[in-house]
Formats: sequence, structure tokens, C-alpha cells
Amino acid sequence: MTDQLRIPATYMRGGTSKGVFFRLEDLPEAARVPGPARDALLMRVIGSPDPYGKHTDGMGGATSSTSKCVIVSKASVPDHDVDYLYGQVSIDSAFVDWSGNCGNLSSAVGPFAIAGGLLDPARVPQNGTCTVRIWQANIGKTILARVPVVDGHVRELGDFELDGVAFPAAEIVLEFLDPSDEGEDGGAMFPTGQLVDTLDVPGVGPLRATMISAGIPTVFIDAADLGFEGTELQPAINEAPAALARLEAIRVAGALRMGLIRTPEEALRRQHTPKVAFVAPPKDYVSSSGKRVAASDIDLNVRALSMGKLHHAMMGTASVAIATAAAIPGTLVNLAAGGGPRDVVRFGHPSGTLRVGAAVAQVDGRWTVTKAVMSRSARVLMEGAVRVPGG
Repeated sequence: MTDQLRIPATYMRGGTSKGVFFRLEDLPEAARVPGPARDALLMRVIGSPDPYGKHTDGMGGATSSTSKCVIVSKASVPDHDVDYLYGQVSIDSAFVDWSGNCGNLSSAVGPFAIAGGLLDPARVPQNGTCTVRIWQANIGKTILARVPVVDGHVRELGDFELDGVAFPAAEIVLEFLDPSDEGEDGGAMFPTGQLVDTLDVPGVGPLRATMISAGIPTVFIDAADLGFEGTELQPAINEAPAALARLEAIRVAGALRMGLIRTPEEALRRQHTPKVAFVAPPKDYVSSSGKRVAASDIDLNVRALSMGKLHHAMMGTASVAIATAAAIPGTLVNLAAGGGPRDVVRFGHPSGTLRVGAAVAQVDGRWTVTKAVMSRSARVLMEGAVRVPGG
């Protein structure tokens, strides 16, 4: 075994997630291209696979929100500033999932790119807002990040509060442009062609489902159909193996129905997508921080799973799916919110509430979404170099 590699890196929080950020040019040469060398490096950075599920020997936090890596480089497509590539590192298996985006960490890409010198200096104002044009390379979509700047540097501190994050910070507004997945056939935001479909789930039975590809492929189920209230916190789901098994069976059935996989076995290699979420009408509950959420303050309740566990707040990409589905009359999300057209929705999640918006339209009988908007924040936690044992 040779000495440890020393790789320039930045540890950042973005939204309710955190991960290790790299500039592509700083990675070892073999890891600058997709493949086993890159995956092995990122797994070792995070500390995976870890049979103990702790990430003690790595930078990960042993949750789906904290076992993440990001690679940023100068843009490969016109009219963009940077490419953003996201890897979701499995905790207990040797696998990096590149199939989707992390909406929360999207908020940290702009600040990282500005601080890392990846933007043309002429694009960064001395004071004001810098709009960073991000190409999300996993899914081939554009994200606009509006980053506050003071004295030519990213402003990280502020009074913007985000439920699921303990401390306030500066607000970063994200616009996800054309966030639906058009697919190889130029196909639909609703892969089954229906706003509500019947999903036959082995071992569970038929369930009404809204299956949508916007932000990230997501399967929405009514909480009541699963025997849930929609106000559950993490322990109620994550400490119930039978509930987790049912929800994973729904995820696999949804992936098959949406055409994301061909066989159930492929779901093991596609853990990041699709997401499964259950929705319910507004109801009072107490969040994980002890904050009381009143039914009158929200339009609906949503709980979502990430990498096989109930998320502690809400994934940013799933928030895009929620905003889009809520805006389309007749989906399960829209019905849980009371029905009718809407361009903004506030939903309750385990850590509190979140307000998101989407612009949708029906063109030639097909629903489309032009953009989804939400606010997040980001902060550098540590910068320098990460150490990785050499081979």
C-alpha cells in the first residue's frame, strides 16, 4: 500500500444535504472519466461500503443525505457556466448511483463554482446576485442558481431559515428549467400516460399511484392506502422493517411500470431512482425539531423515501416533482392539496414545511412543465484536501 492520495476538495452543505465537492481537474487522472476508478475513489472518500453502516473511515454521514459526492467542471454545453455531476454513494454496498440529481446539493454548486474560479470573472458582480448557469450532467437539464455576492465573494450568512437545517444562512433561489424527463421517445412527463394509474405491487396488491418524471422520477401513493397518516416522522417508518419492505416493493413496481428498469433485480443497481412518496391532506403534527405545524399553514403533507429510508426533510428533486404534480389537476398530489389549478404549494415534511412553485401547461393534450422554483441555502463546512489510501 502506497501513501495516501491528497485530493483538493470542499465539504459543503447544500439545502438539507451535504457532500464532498471536487473540481474535475483536481481528481486523479483515472478518475476524471466515468468508470470503476472514479467509483472506487468516491466510495473510499465517503467510507463505503461499510458493513457497520457508520462511515467511520470516511467523509460520509451514513445517511442518504450525507453519502454524496459532486464533480464540477467548466461547461461542456453552450450558454452554461459549469457542468455538475452528482454521485449517490451507497452506504453498505459497493455502488455509486449516477441515475439522478440531488436538488439540495444543487444549491451548493453555484457557490462552489464561483469560489473555485470556474466562472468567468466578468460574470461575477462585485455586489448583488450572480446567476450561475448549471448543466446537470446526470439528467441533461439546466439549473439556474441565483447566488448572493458581497465584495466579489459568495455571501453565505443570512437570515433565511430552511426547515431541516439548524441555522439560518443566505438564500439561494434555484430554478429548474424544463425539469421533466422527456425520455428517449420524446415521451411523457407521466410515463404511463395517466395522471392516476393502478400499480400492481407483488405482496401488497393494487394501489392508486401518480407516476411522474419531473425533477426526479417519483411514485406518489395516498398515505391512507398504505395505512399511514401522512404525518409520520422517521422512527415510525425507518424502525418498521415491514413498512420499509412494502415501500421498496412499491418502488420496484413503479420503476418497472415507468420503464426505468426491465427486471426487478435491476432495482438493486438503481437505488437513487425512482423515489417513493406518500401524500395526505393537511393535518396538524409536531416536526422532528419539536416545532408544531398547523394544518392551516400547509396545503398537504408529504413523506418521501431516499435510498430505502424515510428522508428527514425533503429531497430537492422530489420537491420539484411535488410542485409539478400539485399544479396539475387530478394527480394524487393535487387532490391531497384540495384539487384545482395552483402554481405554488406549501407542504409539510418531517422537519417542517417547504414552499415550492411550478409553471405547467397543457399542450396538445399533454402536460408540460417549464420550470420549478424553490429557495435553499448553502455553506462551506471545510475546505482543503481529502486523504484517500493509494492503491
